[in-house]
Amino acid sequence: MKLEGSCHCGAVEFSVSSSTPYPYQRCYCSICRKTQGGGGYAINLAADANTMEVRGSASVSVYHARMPGKGQALAKTSTAERHFCKRCGSALWLFSPEWPDLIHPFASAIDTPLPTPPEHTHLLLDSKASWVEIDKHKGDKFFDGYPQESIAEWHERLKLTSN
Repeated sequence: MKLEGSCHCGAVEFSVSSSTPYPYQRCYCSICRKTQGGGGYAINLAADANTMEVRGSASVSVYHARMPGKGQALAKTSTAERHFCKRCGSALWLFSPEWPDLIHPFASAIDTPLPTPPEHTHLLLDSKASWVEIDKHKGDKFFDGYPQESIAEWHERLKLTSN
C-alpha cells in the first residue's frame, strides 16, 4: 500500500510503500509520549525504506533520543533517527540503522486513509504516564516491555499483509 504523509505546516511531504499498513501498535514509552504521542502513546508503521520519497527535505531535522540508563549504567544516545519538521515540529518517521531496509512512519503523519486494526498491541506499559488511560478493546495484547511478535508477524498472523 502506498502511504502518503506530511507535516502540519506542509513544508514536508513524503510517500513510502508498506505491506504492513495497519496502525495497531501503541507505544507508551517516555520517548514516544514526549516526542510524538499526545494521547500518551505513539503509533508507528513499517514500510520499505527503499521506496521513501521526500519533498521538502530541507525542512526535516533529526532527533536522537537519550536512552535512560539502568542501575550504574549511564544514559546513552539512541542510534534511531526520529525525523520531524523543523518548522512546525510534526513527528514524521523513524529510521534505525539496525534495520536499514525499514522505515517507520508515524501514523499521525499519514494522510492516506489507513485500515482499522482488528486488535491493538500496547507496549512498554511499564513506562506509561500515570494520567494515561488505556483504551482497551477485545483481543488487545498488553506488554510491560516489547512483545516478541514483530509488526510483520502481527500482520501475517491476522492475514493482513498487503502489496
